[in-house]
Amino acid sequence: MSRYFTKTLAALKPYVPGEQPRDMKYVKLNTNESPFPPSEAAMKYASEHLRSLNLYPDPESAGLIKALADTYGVASEEVIVSNGSDEILFFAFKAFCDNEHKAVFPDITYGCYTVFANANNVPYREIPLKEDLTIDTGDYAETGNTIVLANPNAPTGIALPLESIEELLKAHPDDIVIIDEAYIDFGGESCIPLIKAYDNLLVVQTFSKSRSMAGARLGYAIGNRELIRDLNTIRNSFNPYNINSMTYSAAIGTLMDREYTLNNCREIIRVREYTVSELVRMGFKVLDSKANFVFACSDRISGEELYRRLKEKGVLIRHFAKDRIDNYNRITIGTKEQMDILLDRIREML
Repeated sequence: MSRYFTKTLAALKPYVPGEQPRDMKYVKLNTNESPFPPSEAAMKYASEHLRSLNLYPDPESAGLIKALADTYGVASEEVIVSNGSDEILFFAFKAFCDNEHKAVFPDITYGCYTVFANANNVPYREIPLKEDLTIDTGDYAETGNTIVLANPNAPTGIALPLESIEELLKAHPDDIVIIDEAYIDFGGESCIPLIKAYDNLLVVQTFSKSRSMAGARLGYAIGNRELIRDLNTIRNSFNPYNINSMTYSAAIGTLMDREYTLNNCREIIRVREYTVSELVRMGFKVLDSKANFVFACSDRISGEELYRRLKEKGVLIRHFAKDRIDNYNRITIGTKEQMDILLDRIREML
C-alpha cells in the first residue's frame, strides 16, 4: 500500500471473491451464478437502450422501483435499488450502525459483513453458529444492536423459518434487523410480507442469482419507507446514478418474464436434490440447503484436497480455510450436465 493510504483503512482486510482463473476452461461451480442466461425479454429491453448510453440514467430508477413494488405488493416508497446487493448492505451498515449500535451477525456467514463493519469503523460481534451450523435467534437476545442475518445463510445454505425471523423482530422492536435474502428463491420463505407489521425490518435481495443477472450488478431492499428514505440519503450522497441504463432496462424485462425465472428456480432445485442424493450415496454429509448451492464434506477426503484435485480436473468449487468448516466445500448447482461432470470426477477420486 502507498504511504498515503489513511490509517483508518490501512488494516482493512478486503473480501475475497471466488476465483476466476483463465488458465483453462472450467466447469465453474464456485461463485453461485445461475447456469442459465438472462431471459429473452431482459436482453431485448437492454439492447433497445444502447443508443441512450450517452445520457445519464434516471437517478431515481422510478420505473424499475415501480416494477419491483408491483411485483411484491408494496409501495414504491418502500423500495430502493442498488449497484449489487453489496452496495445496499454497505449503505445499511453506514446508516444504521455506529459506536452506540454495533453490528451483530454469525461467525460463519457472508464474508462482506466484517468488511463493511471495518470499512465504516463500526464495532461488531460475531455470534457462533450452533454445533450443527444453524442459527439460533435466541443467541441474539442482547438489545441495542443492528442484527444482520443472511437467510438462507452462506455458505451453509440453511434457512430460518419465517416464524423465527418474526420472533426476532418482536424481541427487538427498537433495533434494526437486516435480512439478506440473496438465495431466498431456491426454497426459503421471504420475510418481505413482514415489513407491513415491523418498521425495523430491512429485506435485501438481488438479481444476481435466481434472475441470472450477476454481471449486471443489481440489488434492492424493501422496508419501511422511513428506512428507505435514510438509505436514499446515503445513496444520493455517495452514488446518485448508481443503476446504469442497461441494467435498469434488463431488470424491467426480467420482472416482466416471471415464468422464466420461476422455471429456472424449479430446475435448480430439482438438480440440487439430485446432486445431494448422489453425494450422500458416496458417503458425503450434505447440509439441508435452500440455496442454489450445497455445503458438503466427506470423511474419505479433506475439503482442501477435494477442492484442489477437482480444480486439476477442470471443476471449480469453493473452499473456505476457516475453523469448523475447513472440511466442507460449497458447490454451486449448475445444469444437470455440469453436476454429472462434478459427480463423475468425485467418483474417480474415491
